[in-house]
Amino acid sequence: MNNKSIAVDSEEKEHKLAIRAWTMYDWANSSFATTMMAAVLPVFFATLGNPGDSPAMMTSRWGFTTALAALIAAVISPLLGAIADFQGSKKKFLAVFMGLGVVATALLFFPNQPGDWFLASFIFVFANIGFAGSLVYYDALLPHVARADEIDQVSSRGYMMGYIGGGILLAVNLVMIMFVPTWIPSLGAGLMTRLSFVTVAIWWFAFSLPLFKRVKEPERRIVAGEEGMQAVKASVNRLVQTFKELKKYRDLSLGLLAFWIYANGIGTIITMATAYGKELQFSDTTLIGTLLMVQFLAAPFAYLFGWLAKKLGLKKSIYLSLTVYTLIAVAGYFLYQEWQFWVLGAAVATVQGGSQALSRSMIGRMMPKSKSAEFYGFFSVFEKFASILGPAIFAVISRIMNESRLSIASLVVFFGLGIYVLTRVNIERGKEVALKEEEQMLSAA
Repeated sequence: MNNKSIAVDSEEKEHKLAIRAWTMYDWANSSFATTMMAAVLPVFFATLGNPGDSPAMMTSRWGFTTALAALIAAVISPLLGAIADFQGSKKKFLAVFMGLGVVATALLFFPNQPGDWFLASFIFVFANIGFAGSLVYYDALLPHVARADEIDQVSSRGYMMGYIGGGILLAVNLVMIMFVPTWIPSLGAGLMTRLSFVTVAIWWFAFSLPLFKRVKEPERRIVAGEEGMQAVKASVNRLVQTFKELKKYRDLSLGLLAFWIYANGIGTIITMATAYGKELQFSDTTLIGTLLMVQFLAAPFAYLFGWLAKKLGLKKSIYLSLTVYTLIAVAGYFLYQEWQFWVLGAAVATVQGGSQALSRSMIGRMMPKSKSAEFYGFFSVFEKFASILGPAIFAVISRIMNESRLSIASLVVFFGLGIYVLTRVNIERGKEVALKEEEQMLSAA
């Protein structure tokens, strides 16, 4: 084997290791999504209410808490993304937000008494900002880690790893909460629940390390006129210029709008499902067991959607997932029995990972690489405002009706409108625009 072949083989090996390390961050941070956002914390949060607080009141408070956290993350993401692009510091920003999320998650060990719901909400806001902020820079690395012909598959693989990793730790946490107190009576379920939050922090930190070791910081690229410019000023200028040039990115803009609309529905189902089940007085075994099932069942389907995008087409694959979500929202209105909750959970598992993974790769296809963090900052804005509007509408309707059935049914509007806007997106045209803009930026640098 000649030196050239060895070099090619070595480069390919490093490429595969970088992809594996990148997907491990999904494995790491998904523990927060499962235990803290979806399964254990929402159930525990309901026990922290003041005496006399109704289940619907606690559901509403949880909805407003998640909405506030998402709002803050959304406001800061575009500017910080532009700064990261300008400084060539995507990994550094990822580390900062990951660290914030890890520390705040560990601090959720301390709220443990009735009436501590405000303290738990306060800490969770910072934990969620860390989680959401880190994803901006994690997503921004995708176009640099994956080649153009493999971006759908790599994004889907990330979600698959997330479901497996998050599911494994959730299973460990459930054993801690449900069985350890019976083995060691001095360790109550409340203490083990709070200790599970600490395990999330440790898991998140430990499995993030491969990314920082194997994934290279993308090359810093500045455009003409930015030489010697202060980072914040240059980043604000970039954002202003991007807003002025949004007409150039017509398909990217429409893709972001479509995503924002249907993500309202997806995000609300993810964040409010357990709280809704709690309101219906379903057992903790059903609520958390269903979510655990979703984690492991969703993993192969997330990977399947990466393959489906190759065979059926990216947009058609997203249409399929949103159609299934529409049926789930309708069925949720008629949810009365615990077995129905299990069935709907299985249905969610078939489309949850695929819809998110393909949305992430769709946006990545239509953005210039040199502005990946900036545009994924905008992606985060649309995603987080979806996390604001969806749960907020859910919470308001729940408060008005004093139950959440109509809140679930209202989500069909988001899926229907999202499909319609997505029909207006021409991905290939969006890719061509992104390539031209990237070439112009490089030639002007």
